[in-house]
Formats: sequence, structure tokens, C-alpha cells
Amino acid sequence: MRLTRLTASGVRNLAPLELRPGPALNLVLGPNGAGKTSLLEAIHLLAYGRSFRGRVRDGLIRTGNEVLEVFAEWEEPDGVHRKAGLRHSGQAWTGRLDGESVQHLGDLCAALAAVSFEPGSHTLVTGGAEARRRYLDWGLFHVERGDNPFQPVWRRYARALKQRNALLKQRAAHGQLEAWDAELAAAAEHLDLQRRAYVERLRPRFRAISRDLLPQLGEGNLHYRSGWRREQLSLADALLLARERDLATGFTSVGPHRADWRVEHDTRPAGEALSRGQAKLTALACLLAQAEDFADRRHHWPVFLLDDLASELDRPHQQRLLERLRESGAQVFVTGTESPPALAEAGWTPVMFHVERGDVSPTAGTPGAHGG
Repeated sequence: MRLTRLTASGVRNLAPLELRPGPALNLVLGPNGAGKTSLLEAIHLLAYGRSFRGRVRDGLIRTGNEVLEVFAEWEEPDGVHRKAGLRHSGQAWTGRLDGESVQHLGDLCAALAAVSFEPGSHTLVTGGAEARRRYLDWGLFHVERGDNPFQPVWRRYARALKQRNALLKQRAAHGQLEAWDAELAAAAEHLDLQRRAYVERLRPRFRAISRDLLPQLGEGNLHYRSGWRREQLSLADALLLARERDLATGFTSVGPHRADWRVEHDTRPAGEALSRGQAKLTALACLLAQAEDFADRRHHWPVFLLDDLASELDRPHQQRLLERLRESGAQVFVTGTESPPALAEAGWTPVMFHVERGDVSPTAGTPGAHGG
């Protein structure tokens, strides 16, 4: 999967731009605050429906603009040329995929696969469970297709949860809740099994990558939790037991929407916090494991976005990561105030772009980028 064209307008401090990336490493340089991260956010937005720094309405739209627009074209390994566009006001959105209108944002995001490693990525390990559920669901949206698609299962559960929560807020009769309890439990079974199997599949990849990036922590492992005491209760029973509490609070307290997973290392007792640097490398191992699984199932790597790489990783880890990505054949975007010190050792010659006060321009001898 390789982006061949990107246009964006109304994204933070970026001037309207048209970018034609190179097929391998794209190095985006410029001073702090110039707009380098915003360029990666534009790509991330098409792949996730949100920025890695928050929702669209949380400052992603350029001051003075009512909407932002992002459009991308890319090629897949089988030679298929695809294109997607998103227009977002912070409250409402419209999207198009391969020339057709899109009704569900998930359909748009499932088309373009991108993985982002940025200064906030450590929260995948140290932050709340919502980010870790999004991590699982992103992977499943992209790889579980064909005879076992994930999207219909996820939508069925989300619909049942919305309906049950609405009834709880209305303090509906128990008979009304029972019907949605049954639907929620049926949808949850499939959702939970797919998430559990996905974590099992990621585990050996994570272990191998963790040994390379964090050998001092010993064997790494991923542990999944369903969101209710699955070993002791069916979800139908758990919902029944929690019904009075749920009626009092107005929301469903058990189920896959409360699922989580955690990382453990042999040399770290359960519950002992990682340092910030260790959390960054652990999160990176999780992201690389996910990208490898994607490549195994889809036969190509996702686009990789690395924001401010030189300040996030020391030189040896920069080199290991860049060498791994070069060998994978992935298209990569790296931002920084200067070229990462490990780039020469990794043996990669980048296509280079410069960002200054929101304007993106190609460095001499590279493919085109045109700012507004």
C-alpha cells in the first residue's frame, strides 16, 4: 500500500497542499510548530476518522475555516488504484471512496491502512482502556474479512448497546430490557471471540519484537480481558446480575465495551509501572506486531507514520526500527527538525520535503509537493 497523492486543506496550521510522496521513505523536515505533525494527522484522519491527538472538533480544523478536507490516492500490491476523501466540520462529515458516497465512517477508514508512532503512543500501554480497544478493533476491521467479517459484528453490538443504554436511562420495564439483553449477549459472543483470537495471534509476534527492543525486561506477553467475568458467567447472566446497578447509573456496566488487554514482562511484577521510555518501546512493539499481522493477512504493509522520531527513540532503536521497516517494503513518513541520526546506518535514501510556516515543499530533486 503506497500513497501516490495527498491533498489537504483546513488542517491546523497547514496551507492547502498537494503532496506526491515517494514509494519508500519520505522525510518531512522543518522547525518546531511548522506543520510537520499536521501533515501526518491528515493521513491518520483518513485511516482512523480522528487525529492521533484527539477528535476533529478538538482543534484539528484550521482557525477561520469551517471544515477540513483530505483526499488521498494510493496503490495496492495487486495494482489496484484507490482513492478516498473526507470532509469534516467537527460535527458532521461526508466521505467518498472510489467515487462512491460512504454512509459509515468505518467503511472509509477500513480502506486505507496506516500505523502511527508519535509522542503520545506510550498511552497505548499506560493510558485508559479505550485506546487499547481501538487498537484491537482497528486490526480486526482490516484483517477479518471474507467469511468472517468484523464490521457487521461490531455494528450489531454497538446498536444493541445503544438501545439498551437508552432503555436504562428511561428506567424501562424489565421485560423490555430482557429482549436487548439477549441481543447484546449474542452479538458480544462473536465480538469477544474475534478480539480474543486476535490477541492470541499477536502474542508471538509481540514477544519476538519485544525481545529485540526491550531485552532487559525479559519475555513480554499480552493478556486479554473480556469486560465481564467470562470464566464464571455468561454475559446474559452478568447483565442480569448488573441490571439494578445499570438502571441506577443509566449505562451498561459489563460487556465487550469494557474489554481491555495489558502487557506483562517477566522481570516486572504485575502492576509495576514502566518508565516512559520503556512504555514507548512497548507500544512500538505492539504497533509493529499489528503491522506484521496485517502484512501476513493482507500481503502488504500498512503505511507507517513516525512523528518526531529522533526525539522519541535513541539512535540504536531508531536504527533497528528503520532497518525493520526498510526490509518490510513499507511506505514510511518520518518527521523531524533534522534528519534522524540513524538514517545513514539504516541504508535508506529518503524523498525529502520541507515544511515552513504551514507550507510544504519538496527538497530539490524529489517528487512534487505544492503548497497553497
